[in-house]
Amino acid sequence: MPIQSTSSYPTPYELGNQNQTTTWENCIPFYEKLARDFPQILRFEQIGVSDSGVPMHAGVITADGVFDRELLKSTGRPVFFNNNGIHPGEPEGIDACMALVRDFCLQAERRAALGDTVFLFIPIYNVDGSLNRQNTSRVNQDGPEMFGFRANGRNLDLNRDFIKCDSLAAQVFNQFFTMWDPDVMVDTHTSNGADYSYTMTLIQTQADKLGDGLGPFLRHSMLPAIYAEMEQRGWPTCPYVNPVKITPDDGIEDFLEVPRFSTGFAALHHTIGFMPETHMLKPYADRYESMRALVEVVLDFTIANAAQIQTLRAQARQAAAQKTQWPVSWKVDRSRPSSFRFRGYQAVYIPSKIGSYTRLSYDRNQPWEKDIPYFDHFVEDVVVKTPKAYLIPQAWREVIERLHWNGVVLQRITVDQEMRVQTYHVKHVTSRASAYEGHLFHDEMELTTQVETLQARAGDYLVDLGQPNARYAIETLEPQAHDSFFRWGFFNSVLEKKEAFSDYVFEDSAYEMLQTEPELAAKFELWKAKHSEKLANQEEVLNFIFANGRRFHEPEWRRYPIYTVI
Repeated sequence: MPIQSTSSYPTPYELGNQNQTTTWENCIPFYEKLARDFPQILRFEQIGVSDSGVPMHAGVITADGVFDRELLKSTGRPVFFNNNGIHPGEPEGIDACMALVRDFCLQAERRAALGDTVFLFIPIYNVDGSLNRQNTSRVNQDGPEMFGFRANGRNLDLNRDFIKCDSLAAQVFNQFFTMWDPDVMVDTHTSNGADYSYTMTLIQTQADKLGDGLGPFLRHSMLPAIYAEMEQRGWPTCPYVNPVKITPDDGIEDFLEVPRFSTGFAALHHTIGFMPETHMLKPYADRYESMRALVEVVLDFTIANAAQIQTLRAQARQAAAQKTQWPVSWKVDRSRPSSFRFRGYQAVYIPSKIGSYTRLSYDRNQPWEKDIPYFDHFVEDVVVKTPKAYLIPQAWREVIERLHWNGVVLQRITVDQEMRVQTYHVKHVTSRASAYEGHLFHDEMELTTQVETLQARAGDYLVDLGQPNARYAIETLEPQAHDSFFRWGFFNSVLEKKEAFSDYVFEDSAYEMLQTEPELAAKFELWKAKHSEKLANQEEVLNFIFANGRRFHEPEWRRYPIYTVI
């Protein structure tokens, strides 16, 4: 095929005034034409459908024309994954990916530079949101002229959905990600917040959470190289500006990217993840150029260091299968800040024109540069002993299928059998006062444990934790983990007692229970001493006896239904 110029395959951004972004209707045919014209370079196909019935696509580029996933993975080829458009109102990654893929097709030297590395991409992840176009939903953003909406067809933010998978998109993504098992991921975004000089800011998979090997490599090798190369390209980059107080002057701290977010989800698979966040107040052309530079810089580093990254990931998987303790919750360590040379603007407070208060503003005519505290270390907050295995009753099929989607190996029990297990009992749980992404998220809980003998049925599942994908299982099945299935409300039905009583009949039964159940009588005496004011309330008294007595005990009530096999 003769060499063709980029003008043969212009993107909407290139055709416009550098303030245009593509539509889904233009984006997908663009890639389909490239795939037809360059079948030995690009494979582009549908991978699923969204909640609104819109096709979702992905593409694969290799330098040698090998596209078969099983063959690529079996031969150990490195995989770099570029995800775009999870928030279609932040579209520079969508446009930059189009141009980058086009250039791979047209420029032999770019393909040759890939070596064995596979360039995997999703052009627009939130296809529903991309079709919901306007120019008002991004309140403070400077361009482009029109863009998509943050939420999908069910009004879900897909960058909160990676664990719970309410959306069809997330269900497709979980399986797609697991099948390809990328070594490095870049998920493109636009930021909001304080004003400062940087066009590009960067969230990365938190190094301490990523663990030994991969974590130090990310912190001490990969990030310094990325920052240095971005500076060299004319796009100085800083960590995501997450101020510890109101403005960056007092310091910033790493964003705690729990598994609901793309980079936290990547960590469950021992993948190094990046979430570049261009600054909303910068012109769209600058955001586009810096985003393309960032993707290329991370790709180049991945290509150059692929062998080491893959070795470290293999070691992490091996360690996961042998780990005796797992951290399932983390918190920032304020005792050992790093330092970052930050370029900011003077924060000023001026009288509001609409109220009797002063408002924050940033004066770009007063730039400053100084070292600020950067809290980039996190410590374990909750650690659990690694179980030998979990027992999952088959009734909880939503949990089972998510484990399957993420490559967790489950063994199905073939005959009924008694098992000695440790169970969690939910003594107390506090949920958010309002809905969060379609759920009442459980923020706090108080748990007790006890050992019981339970009847496991044929068809139930065992999850042996001596496997490479143990991390995903533990961080979703341990209820106190940051983004556990329990926190997201998958097991809310066990928090409800199913039977009730008629007070005029139960009064006599309650008295008999106090005479025949010494443990209940002792609890009741303690309760009376603590709540003497409630003794005049028949409902309070009978409810306590009903809930704490053995006679009408419902063993399923408040017993977390995922069990630790002893």
